[in-house]
Amino acid sequence: MAHTLNIISVVCDDQSVREPLMNMLISAGCVAELFRSADEFLSSNGYISTSCLIADTQLPRSNGLGLYEQLILSGNVIPTILLVTGPDDDKRARALQVGVSHFLDKPFNNGELLACIKSALKDRTMIRRRP
Repeated sequence: MAHTLNIISVVCDDQSVREPLMNMLISAGCVAELFRSADEFLSSNGYISTSCLIADTQLPRSNGLGLYEQLILSGNVIPTILLVTGPDDDKRARALQVGVSHFLDKPFNNGELLACIKSALKDRTMIRRRP
């Protein structure tokens, strides 16, 4: 059986979040790709190889939830973790309705994020095995 490489794509415009997140993912043994915007992620075709998407809900133009919805509409189901700042029950309800895997409130700790990634990767395996 071939080994599948899991690529974690991070879409976040905040350098103070993006760089430490990248360092933490690498330290945890993950293969990570960083993108500053939803447009950059989509135009790179990064979604093709992404096993888990981490996206900020406060992006310019298309936020993390909008990005997820675009992916779903184009037939690209990627387990997604949204990084949320402050309470926004409407956005959370909408995200759960369309199938977002996890939410993490900023600031978050590395253990929480790694647990979400592990769960999201498990979700991706289940999605692939569906008939």
